[in-house]
Amino acid sequence: MRICLLIVLLVLPGIAMSQKSKASQQDLKKLFWLEGTWNRTNVKPGRNAHEHWERKGDLMQGWGVSMNGTDTSFVEKLKIVVKEGELHYVADVPENQQPVYFKLTTITETGFVCENQQHDFPKVISYQRDGSKLKATISGNGKAIDFLFERMK
Repeated sequence: MRICLLIVLLVLPGIAMSQKSKASQQDLKKLFWLEGTWNRTNVKPGRNAHEHWERKGDLMQGWGVSMNGTDTSFVEKLKIVVKEGELHYVADVPENQQPVYFKLTTITETGFVCENQQHDFPKVISYQRDGSKLKATISGNGKAIDFLFERMK
């Protein structure tokens, strides 16, 4: 009896983590629509910006680039990864010493929301797709900034 109980106690957490990991992989697949290049449409004259996303095994990898004329003014490395059985949006920007993890809290077929309430700004990042258009919003501390994109053909 003790052996059976010991086996159950050792095996159940592994099964639960495996199921959670499978669920996260299924959720990650819901985000494959993000793949490709998205040109930002709400930039100042003389500037351009885009985000590019690719599937890389068990994660989505991306980067955002902002240009002022022909000069690169900002680059961010982005990922959506499974960490500890849950999906996280990871932003690696020059202003932060380490990449910042935002836990995905909502996932739909056309968008997602991720949060990190301990981060200074943003605390919430949301992406919402409408056909070939994409609206990314960063928010927190009473302010919000919208980034409007269109899929590059």
